[in-house]
Amino acid sequence: MTATTESPPPASPPGAEPGSGRRGLLRRRKPAGDSQTRLAIGLVAPTIVVLAVVIGYPVVAAIVTSFKKDQSLQGGFFNKGGGFAGFSNYSHWLLQHCGSAKCAPGTLGSEFWDAITVTVLFTVITVVIEVVLGMMMALVMNQVFKGRALLRAAVLVPWAIPTAVTAKLWYFMFAYDGVVNHVFGTHVLWTDGQWASRFAVITGDVWKTTPFVALLVLAGLQVIPDELHEAARVDGAGAWQRFWRITLPLVRPALLVAVLFRVLDVLRIYDLPAILTHGGGGTGHATTTVSILVVQQLQQGYGGASALSTLTFLFIFAIAFGLVKLFNADLIRSTQRSVK
Repeated sequence: MTATTESPPPASPPGAEPGSGRRGLLRRRKPAGDSQTRLAIGLVAPTIVVLAVVIGYPVVAAIVTSFKKDQSLQGGFFNKGGGFAGFSNYSHWLLQHCGSAKCAPGTLGSEFWDAITVTVLFTVITVVIEVVLGMMMALVMNQVFKGRALLRAAVLVPWAIPTAVTAKLWYFMFAYDGVVNHVFGTHVLWTDGQWASRFAVITGDVWKTTPFVALLVLAGLQVIPDELHEAARVDGAGAWQRFWRITLPLVRPALLVAVLFRVLDVLRIYDLPAILTHGGGGTGHATTTVSILVVQQLQQGYGGASALSTLTFLFIFAIAFGLVKLFNADLIRSTQRSVK
């Protein structure tokens, strides 16, 4: 038998410090994660800088301007002045009320709450209708039939049309001598009456954005295995039971994402009511949303408009934060029930 002996590691050169050989190099070598981290930071840093300049600076500037006095716009230039105003711009929007009487000139406090009411009204009604119709359209498009691809393409046409074009389209349809009055035999000023103008805005928004909800729900439906429905059908479950027990729980994540997107969109709605009803509905502020009010206030000065835009941001952020928390809790409960 021949004995095998392990060759000793190469000795370090004379005068070298201990651990300076190959093993010392291995010990001193930095982990690969450090280089990957530096690479990731180097790739992301330019984007963060651009976002800080494009988004961060205007936000900070708007907040700072909201504590200054208004500088009215006359002749295309802002007048000099505009000293520190404290919280007067915010109290102007939040604390001044006119009650049921007509506001005196220059008293704009109630306009903020009226705009909040109109915005919330549009949000609740449009999102509910779009979710119901979008779910129905997605269920139809998810079926296998001849011409399904053509139907899917046709459904997405309203969503692909620009909002300004959609607003003008419905403006001509809701005109006094337009298609709607001719079809129903009515004589309604759809863009001037209080509730008629709101109905026109809701109709235009539902027509345009329901395909978006249907597209997101359809993506959730296509990941549901057909074996689940087949097994439930064999067990004697009806169509409604299969929808309520299988389809709806599994499509809920996609549906919640659609609801979140649409809520945030409607809370910031501007172009559709601004073009369709000229931002007022003919009866004052029937279709004036918070975004329209901010643009109108810009003609009065930057201070009040900046305070109003800050309040609008906080209002939308609070709703978005609450919805995200609510949806996360709902998804966690649904996952726990499915695991059990």
